[in-house]
Amino acid sequence: MRVHICAVGRLRAGPEKTLIEDYLQRFDRSGRALGLGPARVIEVEDKKNAGMGAEADLLRKALPKGALICTLDERGKVISSPDFADRLAGWRDMGRQDLALIIGGADGIDPSLRAEADFALSFGKMVWPHMMVRLMVAEQIYRAATILSGSPYHRV
Repeated sequence: MRVHICAVGRLRAGPEKTLIEDYLQRFDRSGRALGLGPARVIEVEDKKNAGMGAEADLLRKALPKGALICTLDERGKVISSPDFADRLAGWRDMGRQDLALIIGGADGIDPSLRAEADFALSFGKMVWPHMMVRLMVAEQIYRAATILSGSPYHRV
């Protein structure tokens, strides 16, 4: 199952981008044997003053056809890393070819796009900068692959 991190805005060179690339590379290596990956980041234009609706339209165009849609949203469900790993494995085992993890812009994800999601995931009650969410989701998909492979990376 290919994983697409679809995000509003462009991430410039810096420590966050370096860490994201590192975790996605690790995921690609560890996930391959599990039928997970590759992972890639799809960035859409951050439309200043255009609103969430315009960003949602750009995100929809960027989604792979037939992808399972998972929004990263403060209103989503808070789950553990092992539960997230199980969810990824379940989606893969259901024959889903593509997973789109959607990260909105500064104002979040348009309600119409949230309504289209198959699942909404939250990293807690706090609001996180969307650039940090990219890093956290990259680490969590890598962690999920290590959990599914039985690696000692994840400690309980």
